[in-house]
Amino acid sequence: MDRKDFLASIGLSAATFALINCVGCSKNSNSTSGDTSGPTGIDFVLDLTATANASLNNNGGYLSTNGVIIARSMSGTYIAVQRSCTHESYGLIYQGSANRFYCANHGATFSESGTVTNGPASRSLTTYHTQLTGTSLRIYS
Repeated sequence: MDRKDFLASIGLSAATFALINCVGCSKNSNSTSGDTSGPTGIDFVLDLTATANASLNNNGGYLSTNGVIIARSMSGTYIAVQRSCTHESYGLIYQGSANRFYCANHGATFSESGTVTNGPASRSLTTYHTQLTGTSLRIYS
């Protein structure tokens, strides 16, 4: 192999390596996906006596599952909205004392009904129905 062939093969190898690394990149580990829409066809039940769901037994508590945040408001009602921010799909948290959903990435906030209260998000969250029967909480589209 002469010098020209050697340098060409190194260049190709470096370019291939860079491409593979860039394809695997994501904007942040907190990002749930590139889609800023909420999941569709939601229909599942949470057992409120299960340890994994204990946070929903207290006003202001919340949990995230199946692409949905389920929260218990400070007044005791259950709320369910998409888990990802409509701005860039980063994960949201529920701030019960402020009655809102919050995106720590860019500061967007949403009311408990899913409406944008502070940008940069410009689209409301997808909301889901909740139905409490005994200790079973159904979340559905």
